Amino acid sequence: MLHLRIIVPQGRTTEVTSLLEKTVGTTHLVVLEGAARDPVGDLVMCDVAREAGDELLRELREMRLPEHGAISVEDIDLSLSARADLAEELAPGEGVDAVLWESLSEATHEESRLTLTYLTFLTVATMLAACGVLIDSAILIVGAMVVGPEFGPLAGVCTGLVRRAPRLLWRSLTALLVGFPVAMLLTGGFSVVLDALGIFSYEKFSNPHPMTAFIWKPDPMSFVVALLAGVAGIVSLTSSKSGALVGVAISVTTVPAAANAAVALSYGNLEETGGSFLQLLVNLAGIVLAGTLTLLGQKLFWAHKRRVRTS
Repeated sequence: MLHLRIIVPQGRTTEVTSLLEKTVGTTHLVVLEGAARDPVGDLVMCDVAREAGDELLRELREMRLPEHGAISVEDIDLSLSARADLAEELAPGEGVDAVLWESLSEATHEESRLTLTYLTFLTVATMLAACGVLIDSAILIVGAMVVGPEFGPLAGVCTGLVRRAPRLLWRSLTALLVGFPVAMLLTGGFSVVLDALGIFSYEKFSNPHPMTAFIWKPDPMSFVVALLAGVAGIVSLTSSKSGALVGVAISVTTVPAAANAAVALSYGNLEETGGSFLQLLVNLAGIVLAGTLTLLGQKLFWAHKRRVRTS
């Protein structure tokens, strides 16, 4: 269940409550007249089944309430109510399958910004992966994958394409197109410094790395894994199963490929540099393609659900 707290301009409360009352899946309606001070208006609260929440939010936006009032949405972790149980039964579909497009847009908006924090995480992850490549440590590679924040902008690209939101799309692309080169440049400098200190060496880099050789040798399986990761990542975001994102991060070699490209370029190994860049591009393209198609599929599925309910 979701809890909605709505500040309604005076004179429009009846219109809003009528919408809430006729929406299948809503319950626990509360109206506090004159309770809001900034902005001035009435406070209206209700609970709604997650699977009915997206359509309700869309209709509230069409009433221009965000411009003249406010809408806040919270997840309800526990609701002990027979009316809430009935609301969930009446709402179409399953709550875990529901997509809250407003929530998804807000989440990807926050995660897709080119910020100092984002650049720090991406750079540290790339440097960790570089260390993992040099000592052929799968553990460090996995750690770097988990630290990497790149799935946020990738999800932002998918959401921007499906929702036709050019600002979100451009912001996400900027985070990727600026973030990775910056992280790779700093990692290249990092490897040069450690080489000068005797910690890194070309001999270590050129030694066989059976545990991490896959990073710069893309093949059809790389694209298949990226496709599967894109599906899993988007579904984990839309269903609020954020724990699954850890598995997505571990499965795709975006950050390790960028790290290997940076180290290989610093040593002038163009073969590994090219292979690593190709691996990076294959994974990014696979995630975006699968994520976009997954969102389109979810959008069509819920549009069909609405048509069936209204017919």
